[in-house]
Amino acid sequence: MAAVAAHPAAIYSPALLGLQATVADSFALVMAARTGVPAKTAFDVAALLKLSADELAVLLHTTTKTLRAYREGKKRLGPAASEQILKLLALARQGEEVFGSLTAFRRWLDKPAYGLDNQPPLALLETSGGIDLVADEVARIAHGDLA
Repeated sequence: MAAVAAHPAAIYSPALLGLQATVADSFALVMAARTGVPAKTAFDVAALLKLSADELAVLLHTTTKTLRAYREGKKRLGPAASEQILKLLALARQGEEVFGSLTAFRRWLDKPAYGLDNQPPLALLETSGGIDLVADEVARIAHGDLA
């Protein structure tokens, strides 16, 4: 977590910094997902990963219009979308640690990964299970396995 604190608040909004302990604990993540995260948090995580609003909408199986309406109405996302957002935040932290920067991690997300059947990791982030597969691949890279 020290790597996260060293980054300017412009990258990690106060809301995202406040979620760091939550995403580090699987049980806390599930409990937070059940209550839902604010739609603004989804946009903050998207900005962190340099995802467009359209890419975010695709990952969450909704429309950009709906996401923006939720954000403007200060509404919370449902449990499934909230879980995805929290897992994406955890993945961003992990990727930043392993790749040295969010920019390098984002580049990796776009490239076919050998350990993911040559699928670009970004394409797998549409489901909670896909996020887990990508996180496992990042962990393998961290341990020196070719990916």
